[in-house]
Amino acid sequence: MTKNKVHTAIGLMSGTSLDGVDCALIETDGFSHVKPLDFLSVPYEPQDRDIIRAAFGISDRGADIVTRAEEIVTREHIKVIKKLGHRADVIGFHGQTIFHAPKEGVTLQIGNAARMAQECGIDVVADFRIDDVKAGGEGAPLAPLYHAARIRGAGVKLPCVVLNIGGVANVTWIGPADDEILAFDCGPGNALMDDWVLSRTGKRYDEDGKIAARGLPIEKFLNEWMAHDYFKRIPPKSLDRDEWDIAAMGRLAADMEQVGVEDGAATLLEFTVRGIVKSLDHFLVKPESFYVCGGGRHNKALMEALRLQLGSVRSVDELGWNGDATEAECFAYLAVRSMLGEPISLPSTTGVPAAQTGGVLFKKD
Repeated sequence: MTKNKVHTAIGLMSGTSLDGVDCALIETDGFSHVKPLDFLSVPYEPQDRDIIRAAFGISDRGADIVTRAEEIVTREHIKVIKKLGHRADVIGFHGQTIFHAPKEGVTLQIGNAARMAQECGIDVVADFRIDDVKAGGEGAPLAPLYHAARIRGAGVKLPCVVLNIGGVANVTWIGPADDEILAFDCGPGNALMDDWVLSRTGKRYDEDGKIAARGLPIEKFLNEWMAHDYFKRIPPKSLDRDEWDIAAMGRLAADMEQVGVEDGAATLLEFTVRGIVKSLDHFLVKPESFYVCGGGRHNKALMEALRLQLGSVRSVDELGWNGDATEAECFAYLAVRSMLGEPISLPSTTGVPAAQTGGVLFKKD
């Protein structure tokens, strides 16, 4: 690839909320030029979602359940690319994160990129996080450079924060100068709320936060959870989806065994809010506004709770973005940067000692 040349790229994302496969097509030079072209999101079938979920927390890629999950992830991603129906110069394939422990030097995203390149006839860049972790970084979040590229072209008053609420919530603080970026996972996003509602009602999520809105947060749980060491760590820092382990219905769920579904949902929603609010402690300057992407922006109760605490909290859709496509677009952008040999993470975004390129190229033939 050539610098300053505009390339077309497909980006893929399957987040820890397991909503499905997001597939975005963008035009970019890997720097300031970004033009979204198309987007498609296809949900997982319930039985496939259950198998992938069962692989969460397992670090052995050879485990039977992981092998089964990887086959599903690969198959479904290839189907979505073909359904989108566009050619491109490169595909950025994030894969499905099932285990993330950067302090142990391990981060695992499953998905067969070599097979994808062959079946789609397009070069694929995958394994975006490995080099960063090997170099001593957190390997996450990786969206900040994309967030900054989009925000700086949007005419937004800086500093501002792009807040992504997926399974985990993460923030990108963007200042007026080009090198003013700080990013980190700030706490749980949708994952705990989704797992709670699924375990208690069989529903995949709390639509519009209606269940949580009928409940009352329980302070004793919130005080205990907010005392977690993670909130005392100085960023950059990152989280595994199962840090609080309600996905496995472990101690967190045991604490709440006698709690009603509505109060439990309200408590977990408030936990997400407090983790995000706590992020203010680490910003160089208080942001003018928060722009929210990811599935969490659809939760009306969550967005209202954030506005009460933070003031100006808006969906990125108000900027003309597609807030559901942002993460997939990010990996299309990072694939181009990887092919150009440009950094995809910085000391201020993942804690890596120096700006780090990354990604592994899988050729189509």
